[in-house]
Amino acid sequence: MPPTRTLHLLRHAKSSWADDSLPDEERPLAPRGRRATGLLSKHFESIGLDVDLVICSPAQRTRQTWDGVRAAVHCRDVIFEPRVYGASAGELLRLIRGLDADIRSALIIGHNPGFEDLADRLVGGDDSSAVATLREGFPTGVFATLSVAGEWSELADGGAHLMAFVRPRDLAG
Repeated sequence: MPPTRTLHLLRHAKSSWADDSLPDEERPLAPRGRRATGLLSKHFESIGLDVDLVICSPAQRTRQTWDGVRAAVHCRDVIFEPRVYGASAGELLRLIRGLDADIRSALIIGHNPGFEDLADRLVGGDDSSAVATLREGFPTGVFATLSVAGEWSELADGGAHLMAFVRPRDLAG
């Protein structure tokens, strides 16, 4: 039986557009985004989120999202990877396929549209209610958990099962 791996995708929390002079990579979180990271942090504590590797886009809003949740995430290593910023689904998939075989679980913190497209590609024909929710959109602060059977290097379209899809608004109630 092939090993099961876990891939978590966390789209950065809501960012601010208050200062239109800032380059896109330097946009910070909005107050709503900071509130969302607090909700996500509590959720991560409640599920005991434990990952081998966190891969975070170096953009300001992704770093601030990580800062808002990192105390609740047990992880062995964190890298800030420029390839995540602005990555397409195909580029993200290549990055995931390149993960070391000894990594059993990874959390990637990044951006749309790459994340939404990647999640949709990976779950393929899965018709669960979580997938139906995913296909309604991948808003800021979304946390998706996918189960991957087999090696990272072999991950292909339809090669994952969506285990959970959590939006900050789901946690606010």
